[in-house]
Amino acid sequence: MGNIFSTLGKFFKNKNTVTILGVLAGIAILWFGYSYRVKQATTPIRIPVAKKELSAQSEITQDDIMYIEINSKFLQKVDVLRNQNDIIGNYVNIGTSIPEGGLFYKSQVVTKSQLPKTLFDNIENGHTLYGLAVNNHTTYGNKIYPGTRIDLFMKATDSNNRILFGKFIERIEVLAVVDSNGNDVFSSTNPGAPAELLFSVPDELYSLLKKAEYISSISIIPVPRNSDYSSTDSDYVTIEDLKNFIESKSGRF
Repeated sequence: MGNIFSTLGKFFKNKNTVTILGVLAGIAILWFGYSYRVKQATTPIRIPVAKKELSAQSEITQDDIMYIEINSKFLQKVDVLRNQNDIIGNYVNIGTSIPEGGLFYKSQVVTKSQLPKTLFDNIENGHTLYGLAVNNHTTYGNKIYPGTRIDLFMKATDSNNRILFGKFIERIEVLAVVDSNGNDVFSSTNPGAPAELLFSVPDELYSLLKKAEYISSISIIPVPRNSDYSSTDSDYVTIEDLKNFIESKSGRF
């Protein structure tokens, strides 16, 4: 027995033996580490998805959820809810919908208190809700949504057949986009084409906009801006010129 221990002691004291064992140990560690990472990246994870299409502002119940297995590597790239407790009893955010089989993205699921108030709750005193007639073309392929800041430009032709074109209202916030039936284009499950942009304006401007609707030589044109847009001075016709033009074409009450 003593000879065996003596032989093993000499074996492990040999520098070549130690080097070989060290290399083998390093390879084993790398292999096990690599295998673990591969397994973690490819092991399917069970997550909740929508059992049916869920429209904006609808409450999510247990019956609206089913489960599928998905590659865990994919989930590293998306921000989705994985626990049904974070989903059930909450609501689909306004301006979105979740398709059948769709993942529950965190931005799409909100609590009831986080849902926006009704349009009329957002209107200040001395302001009136106005609907500007639009279509797919004037909304840039329905790319103007609630919360978008836009400018309203006015195009008109005077008595000398000259074109007037200027910025009428700056940085107006779109409150909703509705179709011809009054349904919110971004909240309805089966919406129609955009027919009106709804926004709140001071009563004076509301009156001018309504008058402009009845003057065939005037067009109000929505112009969207980027998220960093801020108001700047315009080189176009002044708003006072445009107001005066509208008043000159309509009667005063």
